[in-house]
Amino acid sequence: MQIRALDLTDDATAAAVHRIGRAAYTVEAELIGFDGIPALGESLAEMRAHALHWLGAFSGDGTLDGFLAWEEEADVVSIDRLCVDPGRFRRGVGSMLLRHVLVEMFPGRAVEVTTGAANAPAVTLYERLGLTRGPDFSPVPGLTMASFGRAATNAACDGGRGSSDRV
Repeated sequence: MQIRALDLTDDATAAAVHRIGRAAYTVEAELIGFDGIPALGESLAEMRAHALHWLGAFSGDGTLDGFLAWEEEADVVSIDRLCVDPGRFRRGVGSMLLRHVLVEMFPGRAVEVTTGAANAPAVTLYERLGLTRGPDFSPVPGLTMASFGRAATNAACDGGRGSSDRV
């Protein structure tokens, strides 16, 4: 599997990301019992308009299997979405993307992410890769979200590994 940046100005790439996102969020909506996930109703143009950085995981034949999108602020990397094509679930795609971001791209940086609290596969993934569960919250009635994060570490004190020894 290869991980590389995604260019959503490319129509075929954007369409693949949009298709995978919709399929993945449909599964999440069923898991959490809430079909009002904003990205689920997002048009292709709306998805492209987000000021996010995009990273994709590609299988050996060049097929996009999943993606991760984030925004960087001065003190934290905020993961906006992590989606895997449902046909590729349970094959390590999400783990590979998240591990790449945590270890290779942002060692030592603070990271935050949220998911539906009832989304057991996502909750398990975030905990397994060393993110600490924070408070749950309800942005709208009928939906409970779980927050996860990693505090910034001083990479200079640990040989530049950042948090990679914990992931």
